[in-house]
Amino acid sequence: MRSKLFLAILLTFSGLPVFAQVAPAVKINSLPLGIGGGFSDYSLDYGPGRRMYGASAWVNYELFHGIGIDAEGTSIFAGVPASLGHMRQDTGKGGVIYRAHPHFGIHPYAKAVIGIGSIDFPSRNPFYTHDTYTIWAFGGGGEYKLWKTLYARADYEYQFWHQYQGPRDLNPNGFTIGATYYLRGVHGHR
Repeated sequence: MRSKLFLAILLTFSGLPVFAQVAPAVKINSLPLGIGGGFSDYSLDYGPGRRMYGASAWVNYELFHGIGIDAEGTSIFAGVPASLGHMRQDTGKGGVIYRAHPHFGIHPYAKAVIGIGSIDFPSRNPFYTHDTYTIWAFGGGGEYKLWKTLYARADYEYQFWHQYQGPRDLNPNGFTIGATYYLRGVHGHR
């Protein structure tokens, strides 16, 4: 009787590995989302030698093989030249970004975005000192790893404000220096 009981227990426990889990319940993924901000220095293209300063913020999400989507906002509001008196340029843009393979620790990228530009400007007409335009921009730059998922970023952007108050385009352009934090190593369920 004992040998039959021993054999039944042995057969029961030898079948347990068949029910072992093959796929993990939690998979550690890299969430390719970057959030950043920085200081911007722009040429306004509103008369010769006009430069102003401000801030930029961005969010990037990589879709596949270096290609991703980019959303960013820039507000140029400080350092108003005395001759302009009342000037501000704000933009909200979104589009595509391509990140190339790193070279010497620098991760280069190029971007093409489209969005809305808002401008406050000096005017002889006190009822017309603000307007908005559809804009597009091209740019690029590079990121350099500072610590784990924190990168320093240098960016250049050239904007097109089509037919700004007439047949001429307005082309503000400038540099942004800042940092991007990537949300990598986040646990996710799959």
